[in-house]
Amino acid sequence: MLILGIDTSCDDTSAAVVKDGRTIISNVVSSQSDIHTKYGGIVPELASRKHIEMIMPVVEEALGQAHITLPDLSAVAVCQGPGLIGSLLVGCSFAKAVCYAGNIPLVAVNHLEGHLLSPFLEDHAPDFPFISLIVSGGHTSLYIAEDYGAYTVLGRTRDDAAGEAYDKVSKLLGLGYPGGPLIDRLAQEGNPGAISFPRAYLPKTFDFSFSGLKTAVLNHLRSSGGSQPSSVPVDPAGLSADTIKDIAASFQAAVIDVLAKKAGWAVRKTKIRKLTLSGGVSANSALRERMRRMGEELQAEIFIPSVPLCTDNAAMIAAAGFHRFLKKEFAGPDLNPKAYLAL
Repeated sequence: MLILGIDTSCDDTSAAVVKDGRTIISNVVSSQSDIHTKYGGIVPELASRKHIEMIMPVVEEALGQAHITLPDLSAVAVCQGPGLIGSLLVGCSFAKAVCYAGNIPLVAVNHLEGHLLSPFLEDHAPDFPFISLIVSGGHTSLYIAEDYGAYTVLGRTRDDAAGEAYDKVSKLLGLGYPGGPLIDRLAQEGNPGAISFPRAYLPKTFDFSFSGLKTAVLNHLRSSGGSQPSSVPVDPAGLSADTIKDIAASFQAAVIDVLAKKAGWAVRKTKIRKLTLSGGVSANSALRERMRRMGEELQAEIFIPSVPLCTDNAAMIAAAGFHRFLKKEFAGPDLNPKAYLAL
């Protein structure tokens, strides 16, 4: 079965063709990073307008790379949410139009389920049940995955997601957007023990919190520039390159400590010795290495998708849509996107 996946949940326009929920035939991603970089973050209006411009050529490219046409498809799977509502509206409207015109079944997919199932697009995939840690710009959550479509929430962030904290700290340091890759690169040259930033472990829960860590970085920057009132903007220009590298490394160490320890606690408590890591932040080199070491310590199998499958992509939407298709969970022309959609 060939499933066309479409993802316009945030700022990347993506389309992919996946066979039988496992084999990627094509996976095309059109990034908008160049557009949003000068604003230090995603501008929703600009994102949705760019999706309108790119959705047709991206889908045509995905079909062309797969050497198929619309009649060859078993279904179209589209990301319904969560995400930016304007961006989601473009993808859902386009998918509904294609399915109506071609009499093709339509499947709605939760973006988080796409991330959760992305490890199944690799040769070495987990068996159920497993623990899933999803870490992205909008989400930081722990789940128990019992089967396709059967997920139990263990914990989620109470405020900022880890990826959001990366972007905001990157902006504070004057590094730019997206913050994750920039901080990851600088952290490799810094001292992770230079600054003792707080770790919000939230004992007796599997929840996360990164807002306090972000504030701690802000306060450290203010103190580094002398005693300044909170109304005065932070200016990182006066900091040396080595100081910025140490701040980046210390911030990243705090994030990774919390993510790894929470995941480890979940493995110990549930006694499930399989753990997947997915979402945009799972592309972080230090986090990937830390999770692998943790797996060795706990004698647990760790499954992490390749970097292109960590960030938003339509292949994971097609993979999740395949299993919804098998269950005949079809969407109709009244499908509406949802900015907030629980998994």
